[in-house]
Amino acid sequence: MVAAALPYTALEGHGLLLEPYEPAHLPGLTAALGHPEVFAGGWGGGPAGARSGDDFAAWLPTYLPIGRAHVYVVRSLTAPDAARTIIGTSTILDLAPAAESAHIGYTAYTPGHWGSSVNPAAKLLLLGHLFDHGYGRVKLQADVRNARSRSGIEKLGAQFEGIARRDAQRADGSWRDAAVYSIVVDEWPAVRAALLRRLHETPA
Repeated sequence: MVAAALPYTALEGHGLLLEPYEPAHLPGLTAALGHPEVFAGGWGGGPAGARSGDDFAAWLPTYLPIGRAHVYVVRSLTAPDAARTIIGTSTILDLAPAAESAHIGYTAYTPGHWGSSVNPAAKLLLLGHLFDHGYGRVKLQADVRNARSRSGIEKLGAQFEGIARRDAQRADGSWRDAAVYSIVVDEWPAVRAALLRRLHETPA
């Protein structure tokens, strides 16, 4: 069986709006993610790649796989002023409909939302979008050094598959080993139920 064509469209629910990336999002993404803490765990090539301000805004479109993947901008819908504040980004990439396989990556949120309901809510939207369109396996991965991201992936209910050695080069020139995880369609009902429970128990 071949997965259906995946619409690149806005996704909304659980207090979030995920919008397809546009250049107009750059100022909001720069304010949300242009901080050393965001790079510290491995995102963007790791600590040596940290950028802010105009430097970050010029770099980000070269880093995200724009035009080659479904790059989403994450907005909060729970702000008191309903400002729909940009708080991060995540991407669906490596779409392989014939293999019913995809990858969710390039995920980062502003530090003020770490440990909140944002990541489980965003993953509910992205995973549901994929599984609803016939995908059977979704990969997630993180730098082996990034304990916080690895813990977040494990809390989603993803299963550890192994280490992809010398997977990508970090900004400091060293080579990253990637911890690879996946969620398959047979696991999705239980994963979805657990994520919904987390949303009821975790502050926004």
